[in-house]
Amino acid sequence: MAQEEEVLSPDDRDFVTALASGLEVILAFDETHSRMTLSEVASRTGMNRARARRFLLTLHALGYVRKQGRNFELAPRVLQLGYAFLSANNYRSVIQQVLEDITAESGESSSLGVLDGDEVTYVARSSARHRLMAITLSVGTRLPAAHTSMGRALLAQLPDAELDAFLERVTLERYTDKTVTDKAALKKCILKVRQQGYAIADQELDSGLRSLAVPAFDANGKLLGAINISTNAARVDLDTLMKEYLPLLQQKARDIRATVS
Repeated sequence: MAQEEEVLSPDDRDFVTALASGLEVILAFDETHSRMTLSEVASRTGMNRARARRFLLTLHALGYVRKQGRNFELAPRVLQLGYAFLSANNYRSVIQQVLEDITAESGESSSLGVLDGDEVTYVARSSARHRLMAITLSVGTRLPAAHTSMGRALLAQLPDAELDAFLERVTLERYTDKTVTDKAALKKCILKVRQQGYAIADQELDSGLRSLAVPAFDANGKLLGAINISTNAARVDLDTLMKEYLPLLQQKARDIRATVS
């Protein structure tokens, strides 16, 4: 399991509130909120209008936000923040090749995700030709960790105290009739994942979406993230997922461990 890290609390003297608020403004923009007015940004972030305005204008001056009339939207320069993460991790080319190999061998989409707060963020992806969800999945996509196979594979790596803290604060929304919304049941699922070494999310986030994930480590045992295979439940049954796709994913995870140091 992952080792606990010391994290500053917002009231710590070393915590830079202005930086945190600026990042919060950037993250307020998403697929359904790609362009917003000042009032909308203030509402999304919980800031008052004057505070939100200062951060928006600062981000605009730095080139991270564009202003068109009363509306604000992210500028392409924001992509540099994500690229910096990918560039700083020299394993990205190895991972990308592994994901493409998985797609070539299975005919299905495959991704690498990392745990970011209560969500899993896609940091690398190989897409199959068929579309799986109503939303477009790509690098940078964020999905609730509780209801995804990669999210559960990563949650299973948390120390008990961190897992309990996650379960205490998370809100479990119902997306389909198969979504697990009981926290005790979710904890049982995650502990089972920890024991068996893989996670399955069967149509919990989107009807018809079935996915399988395993954790990926480097040669030193450091957790890199989780890799998955996503497929359509009408096309691939659970038996195929377990007998064909699980061994494939497990082998690719071993390949990553043998290659990335």
